[in-house]
Amino acid sequence: MISAPALVLPSASPRSRKLRVLKRWALMAGGLFVVLLGILIAPLPGPGGVPVIAVGLMLILKSSFWAKRQFIRAQYARPKWVYPFRRLMRKKPEFAPVFWQQALRAEKVILTRRRRGLIRLRKGLRRYFRKLFR
Repeated sequence: MISAPALVLPSASPRSRKLRVLKRWALMAGGLFVVLLGILIAPLPGPGGVPVIAVGLMLILKSSFWAKRQFIRAQYARPKWVYPFRRLMRKKPEFAPVFWQQALRAEKVILTRRRRGLIRLRKGLRRYFRKLFR
């Protein structure tokens, strides 16, 4: 019998492997720099440091296998905390809904039951604008 020649898959050249490793290390260094920048910005008024730190952590997550394993562990341990970061790391991230959801969670934690009137006011305004733009 005549056998077909074996398929030989081209292996990645050593140069492309080095470029991939260099890119991974560059992303890691950039992520660490952004996290440190966020820590420096954090004491300033406003929430400026938190989103910057989140972006830095996402850069690290894209380039580090160890960070990916820790992220998966955190995902199993605290899915409600990790879900917003997963939404931000998609190919087409949903910034506005994620920040809106986090603002609602913070509002629920910060406001006492007596001050929940602000929540009713916000919901009323939301209904009004929905009717207005339909």
